[in-house]
Amino acid sequence: MKATFVELRTKSSEIIRALERNESVTVFYRGKPVAVMQPIVADRSVEPQTKAANHAAFGIWRDRQEMTDPVTHVRNLRRGRFHDR
Repeated sequence: MKATFVELRTKSSEIIRALERNESVTVFYRGKPVAVMQPIVADRSVEPQTKAANHAAFGIWRDRQEMTDPVTHVRNLRRGRFHDR
């Protein structure tokens, strides 16, 4: 299927239906092709998404001493540049 940038807005439902039929959509801008939209094919061999708690970056600041009291830490981050002590 071919579509212009204007048709992306005005005929978006037709474009989505074409993608659901596993058709690729070539997008034209000023008569020149600029993009190809392709349907996503579900790959059963890919593992399902894991929880955020299992990600390697989760708990990255666990060992930082200033994070033992997060309320105080955030309050210090939010106070003004020139503050009274």
